[in-house]
Amino acid sequence: MHTRHREPQLLGNEATLERMARILAARNIDPADAALPDDAEPFSPLDALLAGMPPRYQTAVADHPTVLEWVRRVTDAAVAPSRGARRQVTTGPSLLMAGVVGAGKTHQAYGAVRALVQSGVGARWRATTAADLYADLRPRPGVDSERELAAVSRCPLLIIDDLGAAKASEWVEEITYRLINRRYNYELPTLITTNLAIKDLRSYLGDRVASRLAQMTTRVEFEAVDRRRHSAAA
Repeated sequence: MHTRHREPQLLGNEATLERMARILAARNIDPADAALPDDAEPFSPLDALLAGMPPRYQTAVADHPTVLEWVRRVTDAAVAPSRGARRQVTTGPSLLMAGVVGAGKTHQAYGAVRALVQSGVGARWRATTAADLYADLRPRPGVDSERELAAVSRCPLLIIDDLGAAKASEWVEEITYRLINRRYNYELPTLITTNLAIKDLRSYLGDRVASRLAQMTTRVEFEAVDRRRHSAAA
């Protein structure tokens, strides 16, 4: 996956309004002329979720037992901000998925987010590749990289795809540590995928990051089969 990271996605009414606004703007329709009748069928939370997902993963289904167990635990930990409100993801466990390119890790990650919504839980969420994250956080004129790091760090639910794909450096290690450490301290659920073998994470990420990941994540190694090539051959 090579998409740029996104602003936190909103599930529920706010996401519905944003999605409608984008659709109307694309069709050059004035929102004032597009009022829905009172009995119009509203967008579902799943519709709102799909509006913020890359098209390739909009039909993703999580079926790995460890991933489904993660969904269950995050769902159980969700709380309602007020009586009668939809339960929201606030804290919960994290998951580290390791395996070769094409093994289905990203598919499972997006499928897990879909499963959360289908279970009736809402969340502000965000997805990024590690390489895109580092590119956006590099100090440069006109960009408040510290503010951006803070925003990513505190997002209630985060997907970090392809951790370990970027070139290792002291700066990359430091940024990764600051991000992971904050999410570790606040117990914010994080879905991490990596092409590295779990045994190789420490040498790439450093002791501090590897130690935090070992404590905050459940780890699962996917079979060494590139499912993209397998599907193409079929």
